[in-house]
Amino acid sequence: MDKSKIRNFCIIAHIDHGKSTLADRMLEVTHTVDERKMKAQLLDQMELERERGITIKLQPARMLWKDFMLNLIDTPGHVDFSYEVSRSLAAVEGAILLVDAAQGVEAQTLANLYLAVEQDLKIIPVINKIDLPAANVEKVSHEIISILGCKQEDIILVSAKTGEGIEAVLQTVVDNVPPPKVDNEELRALVFDSTYDEYRGVVIYVRVFGGDLKKGDKVKFAATGEPTEVLDVGYFQPNWVSTEQLHNGEIGYLVTGVKNLDQAQVGDTIIKQGTETTALAGYKAVRPMVYAGIFPQEGSEYQKLRDAIMKLKLSDASLDYEPASSQALGFGFRCGFLGLLHLEIFQERLKREFNLDLIVTTPTVAYKIYLTKGEEIILTTPSEMPDPSQIDFIEEPYVDIEVLSPKEYIGDLMSYIIEQRGIAKNTEYLDEELVILKYHIPLSRVLVDFYDNIKSISSGYASMNYDLVGYEKCEIVKMDILVAEVAAEALTTLVYKDQAHKVGKKIIGKLKDVLPKAQFVIKLQAAVGGKVVAGDKLSALRKDVTAKLYGGDVTRKRKLLEKQKKGKKRMAQGGKIAIPQEAYLAILKKD
Repeated sequence: MDKSKIRNFCIIAHIDHGKSTLADRMLEVTHTVDERKMKAQLLDQMELERERGITIKLQPARMLWKDFMLNLIDTPGHVDFSYEVSRSLAAVEGAILLVDAAQGVEAQTLANLYLAVEQDLKIIPVINKIDLPAANVEKVSHEIISILGCKQEDIILVSAKTGEGIEAVLQTVVDNVPPPKVDNEELRALVFDSTYDEYRGVVIYVRVFGGDLKKGDKVKFAATGEPTEVLDVGYFQPNWVSTEQLHNGEIGYLVTGVKNLDQAQVGDTIIKQGTETTALAGYKAVRPMVYAGIFPQEGSEYQKLRDAIMKLKLSDASLDYEPASSQALGFGFRCGFLGLLHLEIFQERLKREFNLDLIVTTPTVAYKIYLTKGEEIILTTPSEMPDPSQIDFIEEPYVDIEVLSPKEYIGDLMSYIIEQRGIAKNTEYLDEELVILKYHIPLSRVLVDFYDNIKSISSGYASMNYDLVGYEKCEIVKMDILVAEVAAEALTTLVYKDQAHKVGKKIIGKLKDVLPKAQFVIKLQAAVGGKVVAGDKLSALRKDVTAKLYGGDVTRKRKLLEKQKKGKKRMAQGGKIAIPQEAYLAILKKD
């Protein structure tokens, strides 16, 4: 197809503003998908995406409309999957900025807009859900104009649910999004995603920036120099459709003879063998925010877990992992994630797609430990924290957060953020009603409960975005959780020294509620450096050993009860407690 007839664009928005529904209507209007096969959230192909009503993975689709080829990439909206958005933006020339007519501009709206502006993309502002009774088009239009600097007539009003305004969006894409630039006729294809198929092996998603890709081509990866052959190429409609070749400017997929999953790296450039074509810029290296150990419940399933993580890594470039071992938990992996939702989704996919039973350790951030002998180490596993006598000082990661909220809630929000060790940086008024609170805060305070709490304080209206900025000194100690006087390694965590008692008491309380009773009393303790800071007991299951006695001397009952008591004491001395996975999950779960 003529390059001037190609338009590559994506949809960006805050979570739940209607990206997937808008994509559905576009597929309908362009007759890309047969009406009989149409269903809600068509581009959300994972079961988890449908259940939760959120987009986790970017998903491309090719549409034909009025002699134009429209290559759409649907993107996630949650902050934990922002890396997916950045990858999509690198493969397109334009972006639809979608805003909910009832909710208005929110934190992730701004964050995604900034990413698009950095890529110098053409921004098309669209207000969705105009059919809602709570819709306030005038107010939301004013917010968009203030952040984007556009004109009122530039904003398109749509209802992705009813289909109103969809053709206007498509026409604006055709009119305003520039066609692909033709800078280099030598083959250069940017790898913006990849996945693993049981029958085809590694399937690589690419945007062709120069030359053409066709079956039989001898190509290589610019970063690794790994040679391979193009076995198949095609495009997304939205399912894979095989074709003879992908032309310059098009978005599609290719199947190669790559056997090692590590060879297909997101951000790499595919070039012809025997050439030294300059690689494309690629992407910024992703920085994990939170770490957790993932171990199989059965040691024999280690290889199965390894293969599963490698396959998921292929479609999740933001995942970081390395082998780990533990005396209590055996062999597993230490994994880095962009947030707790990212961890939760990853864990659920391992369980559902690969049928794995797992033990997941308490999530933690990466601390910098400076030792007295001058060395510096990165600590992501609490159980590996050095002896305090060897530590000079510790630094923890900090983030800059932006909380977007109506002005009536800012007092309570400020108080809460300060309680979480937040340091105020700035307060900006987006308009007469919306305020942006900017704070400097430890990453560890943001990961658990923080987002839920600001939602609760603001009656659901506040939204948040954060960005990692650096490290600062802190007073952190290692807390062991003892069950029947045996340390549960998976529950070992790092806490602020002045909050050790509070946190320990909370964990012990949760553990007491979820741990199944045994035949003997179970001691539950939280200890820092050998000193117990919180404790409780889980009462024993008690069998009524006197149930069969009908009358008789009371001393007989006493003998039976005393015998039972001694038996429980013996069991307590040598008994072991197996903490079920449900208990781990309950402790890690947010309140």
